[in-house]
Amino acid sequence: MLAAVQDAIASMHERYFEPITVNELASEVFVSPFHFSRVFTKVTGVTPGRYLTAVRLFEAKRLLLTTSLTVADVVCSVGYSSVGTFTSRFTQAVGMTPTQYRSPEVDQLLVAVAPHFRRLPALEVLQNAGRSCAVPQWDGGSIIGRVEMPTGSMPATVLVGVFADAIPQRGPVAFKGMREVGSTELVINNVPEGRWTLLAAAEHQRTPGAPGAFSIGTIDEPVTVTAGRAARVDIRMRGIRPTDPPIAITLADQNSPVEPGRHLTRPMNLRAVA
Repeated sequence: MLAAVQDAIASMHERYFEPITVNELASEVFVSPFHFSRVFTKVTGVTPGRYLTAVRLFEAKRLLLTTSLTVADVVCSVGYSSVGTFTSRFTQAVGMTPTQYRSPEVDQLLVAVAPHFRRLPALEVLQNAGRSCAVPQWDGGSIIGRVEMPTGSMPATVLVGVFADAIPQRGPVAFKGMREVGSTELVINNVPEGRWTLLAAAEHQRTPGAPGAFSIGTIDEPVTVTAGRAARVDIRMRGIRPTDPPIAITLADQNSPVEPGRHLTRPMNLRAVA
């Protein structure tokens, strides 16, 4: 069934601007909608609907940052029929309006992880973003652990972000950037209380005559963070797979409200440790 899931994902990338349904995707790979959804979720970690939304939002962000298309044109290009509906959903998911997303700072602080496109901000940018948060604060917890690089990989610039969702659309609530490291210990301070998922992205040094490699890592289950305490995680990095959902977030998203249930009593700002 892996081939069927890969075929469905290829179809999403080719036809994301069309009104695709789960039933149509299932019929294309000759299985029932129920079985298709169950297997798709097992392989990718998310439902077909959430995956398709991730593809559409990724493409919308790309068009907003790299073209002069109007927002209305972008809406049509990614499969929405209403500018108002798209703007509302984009703003709710991303934490800023489509027009705000066109800020140069958004582009400068973009993190993109997809099979066909990978990008990290310059480490100097990450360090400057986190310079004021190097000392733990009383109202946050910490995440400690280890980042394990793929066997034989070159040293890498690494970003480890703390997010509310498995497919994040807005900036992390805390992050850490590291330069030219292999497998290494991890400490992220000032993480708000709640249950969070972690996503790590690493851009490895190039060997002579070879292109640079990119690896990612996640954790199996969300981690619970409590103020004044440290939660332990271990992240094993791996190469990007064709089935990985595309992710594009910006570290410029500095006032993202957290979803209900995250146990915060006030709005939070971006917190980083360099």
